[in-house]
Amino acid sequence: MVFLELAAMLVVILVAAEVFTNALEHLGEKLNISEGVTGSLFAAIGTALPETSVPLLALLAGTQNVVTNEEIGVGAILGAPLMLATLSISLMAISVWKRRGTHGHLKPERTGLARDLNFFIIAFSFAAIAMFVPHKLIAVRYALGFCMVMIYFIYVMMTIKASKVLVENGHATEADSDMFLCKIGLPNNIPVIVIQLLLGLGLLVAGAKGFINGVEEASHLLGISALLLSLLIIPIATELPEKVNSILWIRKGKDTLAFGNITGAMVFQGTLLPAIGIMLTPWEPREEVLLGIVMTLIAAIWLRYLTVRGGIRVWHMLVNGALYVTYLLLVLS
Repeated sequence: MVFLELAAMLVVILVAAEVFTNALEHLGEKLNISEGVTGSLFAAIGTALPETSVPLLALLAGTQNVVTNEEIGVGAILGAPLMLATLSISLMAISVWKRRGTHGHLKPERTGLARDLNFFIIAFSFAAIAMFVPHKLIAVRYALGFCMVMIYFIYVMMTIKASKVLVENGHATEADSDMFLCKIGLPNNIPVIVIQLLLGLGLLVAGAKGFINGVEEASHLLGISALLLSLLIIPIATELPEKVNSILWIRKGKDTLAFGNITGAMVFQGTLLPAIGIMLTPWEPREEVLLGIVMTLIAAIWLRYLTVRGGIRVWHMLVNGALYVTYLLLVLS
């Protein structure tokens, strides 16, 4: 029964994310902003909402078991960047393997991709360092959390600043399909877009709340900790919107949107949520957590290296997938 509940909540989350991101594409087109802003900011934040809502609700309004809430929160916070940097990137490349070939090129806009990865690597390194700060040094922990929030703020400002030039260079956002509410006769304008955004957000929160309760029950049935389950299961479920959107975009040749959707979410997930975790949870260097952070940083640094080198090929992304498989083998052995 609990697994049926998890499946049902997953469907709610996926539908909500689709409703939300559909509206975001039209908002980007209306505002005449670049694919970089739409992918790295709007779509990334929108599809990151499932993962965001799970740890937030777990920490602020989860179960009556505080320890379980903290484990779900930490697992979801750190599991999401791990999934994005490894499995999501790999699946995106695999989706065009047949069409582009093993040595086929992936061609995202390089300056935006490099910016995303630079900010993520810096912020996630702060999150790793914070795990070794003693709990009694509350001021230091809060200072680190504040720095991570500011890192994201600066990132947003730089991404928006670069938008105008990208639009002039042919990277403007274009919606691929009609907005869902327009299909029932409503006009395509900003108020209707906002209504659809709020509808998607409401469904996301409801789905995440149900998912939290299901994870707690499943962890007892399977005999594993809520932390490990949250590191593995919640990200797989809640990262599906990113993977699906990026796969659709890259198969249409929209490499910038595809990569930006993932790397932009990595920045969001690697700054704001760890900042909350640092301030609201024990944030301790447990073995499975540290291993996940190391694998995530290796995957991000590898992708950053490829960006600098100037040639990202399909097979390169399989390395990211191999890192995720390695992590699974180590934590489950």
